[in-house]
Amino acid sequence: MIKGGGDVGSAVAHLLFTNGYQPVIVESPNPATTRRNMSFATAVFEGTIELEGVQAERVETIDALTNVLEQGERIPVYIGPTETVLTTLAPNILIDARMRKRDIPESQIDQAAVVVGLGPGFRAGETVHVVIETSRGPNLGKVITSGSAEAYTGQPIAIQGYGRERYSYAPISGTFRTTLDVGAQVEAGAVLGRVGEAEVYAKVSGIIRGITKDGIVVTQGTKIAEVDPRGQEEFVSGIAERPRTIAQGVLEAIREKDES
Repeated sequence: MIKGGGDVGSAVAHLLFTNGYQPVIVESPNPATTRRNMSFATAVFEGTIELEGVQAERVETIDALTNVLEQGERIPVYIGPTETVLTTLAPNILIDARMRKRDIPESQIDQAAVVVGLGPGFRAGETVHVVIETSRGPNLGKVITSGSAEAYTGQPIAIQGYGRERYSYAPISGTFRTTLDVGAQVEAGAVLGRVGEAEVYAKVSGIIRGITKDGIVVTQGTKIAEVDPRGQEEFVSGIAERPRTIAQGVLEAIREKDES
C-alpha cells in the first residue's frame, strides 16, 4: 500500500508494478497534486491515467479494488480510508509517500511487516522500518535503516537560476479557481488563478509543469503551481529523475527486507 499518489508515490508504484508487485495507492477524494501529468493521483479526477505505459484506475470500494488487483493489469487508486485497506487486505508492505515535508509523521511501524517512509520526519527503526532519502545530492534514494533523512530545507534545485521563484503558493485558505492546465505557456506576472479574492501570479516565464486542479480546496501556504522556465513540454509529463531515483531506493529497501 502506498499512501499518496503524487509524482514521487507514482514513481514508486510504477517501479514496483513493473517488478511484479501489486501496489495499491490510497488517495484523497480531492488531491491538491500539482504535477498531474506525472501522477497517478490524476485518476481521481479522470477515472484512469497512464504513466509511461502503466495505467491506474480510480476505485471507491474494496470490491472494486480487489477486482482490479485480481486482473493485474492496472494500479488501483483507492479513494477511502487507509484503515479499510489495512484491515481488509493486510498489505505486507506500506510506503508513506505523502511527502509532508515539515510535518512530523505519526508512527506507522506496526501497520505492516515492512514500513517505508519517504523523506524527513520519519525515524528508521522507531516510527518506520526504513527511511529513504529524498533530498537532492549524493545520498538521494539512499536506504536508511537507522536514524532519519536530511531535514527539509525548503530550497528547491535551481533551474536556469530560478529556485523558489518557480513555485506559487496559496496566499490564503480557500477554493482554488483557475482556467489554466499543465502544459500552458505563461509569462512572468500572469495570473495563474485565485484563492477566494486573492490572485496567484507566475513569478517567472515558462511552461506550467504543475498546477492544482480547478475547484480544489487548499490551505494557506500550499504549493499550487509550478512554472518551468525551460518552457519544454518534455519536462511536464512522465517520471522525473528525482522520483525515479527515490523509487529505486524503495525497491532496494524492499528487496533487502525480503532477503533478510
